[in-house]
Amino acid sequence: MEQLKIPEGYSSPLTIRETEVAIKEVKDHFERALAKALHLTRVSAPLFVYPDSGLNDNLNGVERPVAFGIREQDEAVAEIVHSLAKWKRFALKKYGFHSGEGLYTDMSAVRRDEDTDNIHSLYVDQWDWEKIISREERNTETLQYTVRKVYSALKDTEDYISRRYNYIEPLLPDDIFFITSQELEDMYPDRTPKERENLIARAKGAVFVSQIGKVLASGEKHDGRAPDYDDWELNGDIIVYYPVLDMALELSSMGIRVDEDSLRRQLKEAGCEERAELPFQKSLLNGELPYTVGGGIGQSRICMYYLRKAHIGEVQSSLWPEEIVTRARENGIQLL
Repeated sequence: MEQLKIPEGYSSPLTIRETEVAIKEVKDHFERALAKALHLTRVSAPLFVYPDSGLNDNLNGVERPVAFGIREQDEAVAEIVHSLAKWKRFALKKYGFHSGEGLYTDMSAVRRDEDTDNIHSLYVDQWDWEKIISREERNTETLQYTVRKVYSALKDTEDYISRRYNYIEPLLPDDIFFITSQELEDMYPDRTPKERENLIARAKGAVFVSQIGKVLASGEKHDGRAPDYDDWELNGDIIVYYPVLDMALELSSMGIRVDEDSLRRQLKEAGCEERAELPFQKSLLNGELPYTVGGGIGQSRICMYYLRKAHIGEVQSSLWPEEIVTRARENGIQLL
């Protein structure tokens, strides 16, 4: 994707101040809808963790976390989180949650190596959520049931915002379409993963692409996933078609989390078996953590989607190259 895509004739119907009001309406409504759909309790969460805890999300394994030394701890290093995918399982146990119960939290992160464009920023804000399930519930049926619950909260919020702002017409279909990454590759074998997502999102409106992280028949991956939180057989992304930019827009990454067997297998496949000695991974392998399903839902992403914005910088404050700021301003895109 180009660093800045400018939709023809784009103009935001809302001023910056009106946009800020609308952002709060979107976030307040969706947060309540999600918590109700999944029986979640809001908790506080860390902004930074120790590197040797094994708690930070390694993403694709190449992104550098922002780190700093703590003066009062003899310059011990702390890292800004990339996400809270692992921390949440510790929290569920520590806070005394039981099967069928879950938590969610506001997560803020800095991804210094991100290639920014209309939908990617150095600043990440999302709702991270996690829910306890039984070992027997670690299956496709549970995953799809949970996806539909998240999707119901997304659709409910779109209906609410479309009633509040008459320029917004609902776009989401009644149900979400399910397809595996291998089925998608088989359908469009000569396309890149992103091109496949664009095609299936345009055709279906809303789709859950599952089994992300493993190697496909082509020898390539649909996308990267760290080996020590999602089970690559039981995860995926909620993707919708976004006509403002004529593209697929990922709103959520989620999945059933690794158990002892899938963690060992995926660490081996990823060539990082040494991670098994880190505290989080060791606790999981020792059966000390609950089985869970969880994910992250982009706060700025859904605000951008519901308010029909052309750039994520219209709904969050971040830093952009000066030439992008200038071009955006000249074309009616109001970066905060």
